[in-house]
Amino acid sequence: MENQSFGFLSKKPYTAPSWARHLSPIPSHVFSLAHLPTPIHKWNLPNLPKEVELWIKRDDTTGMQLSGNKVRKLEFLMADAVAQGADCVITIGGIQSNHCRATAVASKYLNLDCYLILRTSKALVDKDPGLTGNLLVERLVGAHVDLVSKEEYAKVGSVMLTDLLKEKLIREGRRPYVIPVGGSNSLGTWGYIEAIQEIERQQLDISSDSTGKPGFDDIVVACGSGGTIAGLSLGSWLSELKAKVHAFSVCDNPDYFYNFTQGLIDGMQGGVKARDIADILDAKSQGYALTTAEELEFVKEVAAATGVILDPVYSGKAAFGMLKDMNDNPGKWEGRKVLFIHTGGLLGLYDKADQLAPMVGNFRQMDIAESVPRKDGTGKMF
Repeated sequence: MENQSFGFLSKKPYTAPSWARHLSPIPSHVFSLAHLPTPIHKWNLPNLPKEVELWIKRDDTTGMQLSGNKVRKLEFLMADAVAQGADCVITIGGIQSNHCRATAVASKYLNLDCYLILRTSKALVDKDPGLTGNLLVERLVGAHVDLVSKEEYAKVGSVMLTDLLKEKLIREGRRPYVIPVGGSNSLGTWGYIEAIQEIERQQLDISSDSTGKPGFDDIVVACGSGGTIAGLSLGSWLSELKAKVHAFSVCDNPDYFYNFTQGLIDGMQGGVKARDIADILDAKSQGYALTTAEELEFVKEVAAATGVILDPVYSGKAAFGMLKDMNDNPGKWEGRKVLFIHTGGLLGLYDKADQLAPMVGNFRQMDIAESVPRKDGTGKMF
C-alpha cells in the first residue's frame, strides 16, 4: 500500500473496485481524510470460545480527532459538499455523536462552517451542554450547536429538523450541505465498500492459521445508522471476500435496519436483498447510549486483558453481543475465522466516567519509608 501521508486532505478522482463498477451512481471524487489502511491483528478476547479465531480491524485508528468509521463515509460526503459549492455543512445526532464530532473536524479541515443539531433530554435542552467527550472537540473547533429534546426529535424527525435549519441558513445567504444521521446514505455507503477492498488486500498479508484458513468467514460490526453495515454486506457479497456480515444493532430493531439497509442498497442499484447478505441482531439492551453495569464491566475487562478500549455505545455493545451469541449458539461460530470491526468512539467513554469510577479503583499513595534520603531540588519536575 502506498504511503498516503502526503495526500492527506487532498481531493482525488475516485475509481471503484472492479467488482463494484456496475453500481450506480459511482462517486466521482473522494477526499483523503482517514489514515488508511487501518491495522488488523489477532484479538484474544476474554472468554472467547476455543473453537473461534478472532481478529480485529482497528477503524478506531483512522485518526485522532477524526477517529472511527464515520470518517470513511465523510471522505465521499465532504467531496460531494465541496463539489456542490457548499460553504457550510449540517448534520444531526445524539449529544455524544461521534459522527457529529468527526463532521465538525472534517468541515474545519476543508474551511467549511459546521452546524450540529444535537439530541438531549428535555431537562437539559435549554442549558449549556458542557465540554464532555465529543462536545469538547466540537465546540473547540467552533461548530454551531443547536439542541433539541428527545421528545421533539421523536415527533419532528431528523430529516425535517435538518431541512428547517437548511432553509434558515439559505435565507441568510448561506450554501448548506446536509449530511444525514451517521452519514448513512447511499453515497456514504461507499466508504465501507472501499473498506472491503482494503480488507481483501490485507487478507493476503495475514498468515493462515493452523487450519490453513486463508480468509475471514465472518465480519462483525456494530450498527447504529445503517451505512456501515450496508457497505460491508454489499461489498463482501460482490467481492471475492464472501464473508458473512453480522451486525449488532445498538438502537431500533433488526427489522428497521434490514429495511433501511435495503433502501441504501437499492439506491446504489445493488440488486440483492439485505436479509440475504446480512445477519442483524439486537444488542441495544436498555436503549441507545444507555449502558448497563455488566456492559461497562465488560469494556473494562477487555481493556485490561487486551489493551483494546471499546466504546460504550457501539463496539462495546457489539462485542458483548457477539460473545454472548458465540456462547449461546456455538454451532454457528465453531471453527470460524472472525473479523471484528472496531468503529471507534473512545470519546464517548468520558460521558460514562461516573459509572466507571467504582470499577477502576486501582490506585494508592506510594509508600516511601522515612529512611529514604531526601533533599530539596533532587527531583526535577518536567
